[in-house]
Amino acid sequence: MHLAESGEMYLETIYVLSKEKSVVHSVDVSEHMGYSKPSVSRAIGLLKNGGYVEMAEDGALTLTPSGREVAEKIFERHTVLTALLVKLGVDIPTATEDACKMEHDISDVSLAAIKAFVET
Repeated sequence: MHLAESGEMYLETIYVLSKEKSVVHSVDVSEHMGYSKPSVSRAIGLLKNGGYVEMAEDGALTLTPSGREVAEKIFERHTVLTALLVKLGVDIPTATEDACKMEHDISDVSLAAIKAFVET
């Protein structure tokens, strides 16, 4: 299953929330992303069918190994791109917002070069 940008965003959100909370539910995702509960429910259903997310009987969301892999990759891209923009003098809120837009389209080659640059 090809994962669209929106699917990546949901996985990244679940990943980030799971670092902050012991249990993540759809309502947490809805609140964090500012999306309606029905929209989140539909997206979670698609991610479940794609094998990226599991939902327990109590509604707790867990990333599958493939879901976690995608989420960690997107989160790293976001972090590296934010760091680059901040290093270039962009304020943190703008850098964070812009990195969110860029993280889905940048190649692995370009990201590796940016990561090397940011770490120097």
